[in-house]
Amino acid sequence: MASSIAKSAENDAKSGTENTKLYGAIALEDGSVYHGVGHGSSGIKQGEAVFNTSMQGYQEALTDPSYKGQILTLTYPLIGNYGANSDDMEAGRIMVEGFVVKELCSYHAHWKAEKSLNDFLKEHSIPCVAGVDTRALTLKLRIHGTMKACIYVGRKKIDDDKLIELAKSAPDISELDLVSEVTREKPEVLNANGMPRVALIDCGAKRSIAKNLIKRGAEIKIFPAKAKYNEILDYEPHAIVISSGPGDPKKASYVAETIRKIIEKESKLPILGICLGHQLLALAFGGDTYKLKFGHRGSNQPVKDFEKNKVYITSQNHGFAVSSESVEGEFIVTQINLNDNTCEGMKHKELNIFSLQYHPEASPGPRDAERAFDEILKLAKRYAEEKGY
Repeated sequence: MASSIAKSAENDAKSGTENTKLYGAIALEDGSVYHGVGHGSSGIKQGEAVFNTSMQGYQEALTDPSYKGQILTLTYPLIGNYGANSDDMEAGRIMVEGFVVKELCSYHAHWKAEKSLNDFLKEHSIPCVAGVDTRALTLKLRIHGTMKACIYVGRKKIDDDKLIELAKSAPDISELDLVSEVTREKPEVLNANGMPRVALIDCGAKRSIAKNLIKRGAEIKIFPAKAKYNEILDYEPHAIVISSGPGDPKKASYVAETIRKIIEKESKLPILGICLGHQLLALAFGGDTYKLKFGHRGSNQPVKDFEKNKVYITSQNHGFAVSSESVEGEFIVTQINLNDNTCEGMKHKELNIFSLQYHPEASPGPRDAERAFDEILKLAKRYAEEKGY
């Protein structure tokens, strides 16, 4: 962050009071500035501007670790009508850097609601700008691609040129190891004595991944992203799940290296990669990944499954993709995105390893693809039987 400009902006933001109308703005690195009304927490944040096309599930999106480092815009116009609650948290805190909406609902009504969305944003120190023409902002990102951005909420207006300078000076998301910022510090066992045993590598795992495995009877041990391969194997898992997470997979190459070593030591161990985990599996086998122009973020993404000759409507949140050509030697591409033909699923030609680019756990979104958890646990039980566990 450009220090002198940032300090001035932050001091202006902090000088506001709860009863003072707040100004809000989001600036893009191309010089565009969108003005609105400030909500949530006063402050200034930098990040990558992205959009999500979901019509519901704003709380799950806000708390999805895959959004770390990003300023999220929702295309659905009215947000906050059902408030916020503790059940719909996908992590322990809000993960986005900032939030942009057309209209923030001033009244919420839902039997699960514990607080308003505005109070939820304040609680987690997240600036929100409402009153923005999110259609225009989304169209710009759709045409020109994701951009570095700066979001501001405060009592005083800040000169547009200052905001644009802060947007331009934001770090490129491909330069950051965001996985290290969202992974857990220590391992944790859930549903002890369940079967089979699953090692979940936390690259920014949504809670719904663990919930889906537990619902099917599995014991889970969640490991930090930088856990050593022998530490994971010492758990004697019957399967491994590599979670979703934020940022460029190449910045989390240490996870790919761990996967490589696990496969060298125990090649028959079933493995499932989800989203970032899908990309890390490709890297572990010598494949390549690349940045998408504007990413796939929403709960209405159509995916074609060649093996089952079906189309799933899926929940997605990623800005990078696997190069299909780069994995042809090791994997069969089993699924593609019908909007742009990018790789959405792959299966190893010999080993019990498969992966999905989208989120089978949904939350939010359709649950068409939950069967992936059934498949990995079926493989895990077979592996346990072969090992005599």
